[in-house]
Amino acid sequence: MKKITRRSFLKTTAQAAAVTIAAPVVLPEGWYSFASPAPTGYFENEFDISDSLCQKILAKALAKGGDYADLYFEHTISNYIMLEDGKVNRAYSDVALGAGIRTVKGDQVGYGFTQEMTEESMLNAAGTAATIANAEATKPASKFRWIVTKSYYPTDFKIVSAPLESKLPIVQSVNDKCFSLSSLITKVNATFHDQQKRIMVVTSDGAKAEDLLPRNYISAFVVAEKDGKREQAGWNFGGRRELAAYTDAAVADVAKKAVDSAVVLFDAVQPPAGEMPVVLGPGLTGVLLHEAIGHGMEADFNRKKISTFATMIGKKVAEPFVTIVDSGTIPNLTGSINFDDEGTPSQKTVLVEKGILKGYLHDKISAKHYKVKPTGNGRRQSYQHYVVPRMRNTYMEAGPASPEDVIKGAKNGIYVEDVSNGQVKIGEGDFAFYVSQGRLIEDGKLTAPIKDINIMGNGPKMLANITMMGSDLEFFTGGGGACGKAGQAAPCSFGQPTCLVKSMTVGGRR
Repeated sequence: MKKITRRSFLKTTAQAAAVTIAAPVVLPEGWYSFASPAPTGYFENEFDISDSLCQKILAKALAKGGDYADLYFEHTISNYIMLEDGKVNRAYSDVALGAGIRTVKGDQVGYGFTQEMTEESMLNAAGTAATIANAEATKPASKFRWIVTKSYYPTDFKIVSAPLESKLPIVQSVNDKCFSLSSLITKVNATFHDQQKRIMVVTSDGAKAEDLLPRNYISAFVVAEKDGKREQAGWNFGGRRELAAYTDAAVADVAKKAVDSAVVLFDAVQPPAGEMPVVLGPGLTGVLLHEAIGHGMEADFNRKKISTFATMIGKKVAEPFVTIVDSGTIPNLTGSINFDDEGTPSQKTVLVEKGILKGYLHDKISAKHYKVKPTGNGRRQSYQHYVVPRMRNTYMEAGPASPEDVIKGAKNGIYVEDVSNGQVKIGEGDFAFYVSQGRLIEDGKLTAPIKDINIMGNGPKMLANITMMGSDLEFFTGGGGACGKAGQAAPCSFGQPTCLVKSMTVGGRR
């Protein structure tokens, strides 16, 4: 490889990603095949990260006697195109390049990272990580084996390298469609974001894995005005997809959902306040499952006795028709991964099976503590962050009831379609969420739209109070959100069918 400076490399890759102007590419409708994972050898070819160098860095990380060490190499290119007031007023790229070195001693972690892919810088970072221990040196594996995984997203078509001209029409179309759908729309913000994240994980026990993770989305945020009143709403679509996924139909769907969500609020009312049945609609309301229940099933919170679920393994936590799963293997979803950031292949992990809590979401540290295998949930935001157990795509499986029967079962209450601005206490599971979209349920039927209310409750109690589960499981297919934990943001998704919670606190009108 011809040696270049990091500054020159970042400058070159950013220009190639964001400023390439060429003849527009013609992409067929539909999907590309992605049966194979990303080819290996990128970091060795581009940065001379050889096996011998990895062994040297790992030996430095274990020089003071850690139990385990790993290396995490990252090169990420992110592009953003933003349209406001009918014009593209912002377009830029970010490039992240670096390496993180972790040393583990018991359940303690030493961590160092560097933005320079030089032997000296990486050895210095490894020396920092090694200070967690104070014993005789531990030897890393003498050779590495490539981890073979399946692929759950495209790795052969690099969306960030597509010409800028092929992306500009997407945000323009979002803008035009939003304005065409309603004369009440006065402002549109449209965004197209695409990212390509290359990673390589090398571990002291001899594992080596490399991947290319795409992430992209289109979004629309609209403002509507009527009779002196103003409402706003937004929607996005994305995940780990190719450029071909952003068809006219996909753009039209994003625009329609954003516009409809804003316009319907002019007719919205406030429901009465108090305890009442709440029906959670399919798909997007799975964020409640993620925040109020899923975090409590991450193993570090249970290992530290923070979560309510810490003593509940093997016990009933929900009705027999409730099964909760976290999976990294659902094609194209934002939370899908071929392997986690410790090199553990992705899998489907059942957390609650027929109402019984079966297990937690593990990284290698918590798996060793509980004497189980890692579940592929060791994740991090970037090379600057250490691994913690994180969700991927968390969902409740479909139940036996029709959605219509679930709504009838509520009799009188509210139907929640979308929530935002949530607050959750992980230990107790107490939560409060703002309902941004929903409807009244009166005599078992959906009636007037609602707004300006909160729902409050406790995650474990909400889980126990689910009395009906619909057959209409949906996943949220947006790509713009991320989950926050330990000062890190990680992409994820969620889903659920329509379900009835027999009682929740609704903060409506007095």
